[in-house]
Amino acid sequence: MCGATTGSSQLFDAFHSPNPYELPPATGGAAGPGDRRPPPTAEMLGRKPSPSEPGPEVYRLVRSRLARLPVTVPTKRRIRVVVAKPGLDGHDRGAKIIARAMRDAGMEVIYTGLHQTPEQIAETVIQEDADALGLSILSGAHMTLVPRVLELLEQQGVEDVVVTVGGTIPHQDIAELQRLGVAKVFTPGATTDDIVGFVTSSIRLRMESARTPLRGNAACGQGAGA
Repeated sequence: MCGATTGSSQLFDAFHSPNPYELPPATGGAAGPGDRRPPPTAEMLGRKPSPSEPGPEVYRLVRSRLARLPVTVPTKRRIRVVVAKPGLDGHDRGAKIIARAMRDAGMEVIYTGLHQTPEQIAETVIQEDADALGLSILSGAHMTLVPRVLELLEQQGVEDVVVTVGGTIPHQDIAELQRLGVAKVFTPGATTDDIVGFVTSSIRLRMESARTPLRGNAACGQGAGA
């Protein structure tokens, strides 16, 4: 039993001590059987073992434990959405409902809270590497705040973020917001399913377009030749 206790202690140390006994991280973003290397023995390192180092029996225990570890597989990256309340608007119940609906749909949602400046919102989008930005505005300042956010994102070279706006937006302002770069304006009456569905489909469409840029170029070339 004493030997087993010592071996267990050495096995723990083998997993948690610094190099050369630390397990190297998996490469390529996913671990496979070939990435699971047990800590090297002193003989492998070309020197005599010291009393504090794990012996061959611990090495075998490590190999046995590694063999039982589950193989991880790469997973798809979740859609990341920033939900923001720009300006002095103090009503965020609707924004929180949308954020919850997006989380329930499997998205990763970053809610900025109330009274955010355009600069703070743009910085959050960039830092969080967001796929989409949802702006909730009930104050009537949408024609000032939204263009400023879009301008700041453009200055930073952020052109692939799906920007949506929700709130009490007059019909005559919707066309101008879309002309400036807003993908969709949601007015009172829009359902959470409508919003989640639009964001999801828009991001997927942009991802597919980014994966196959040559197809569009080839099509344009064929059209020009015709």
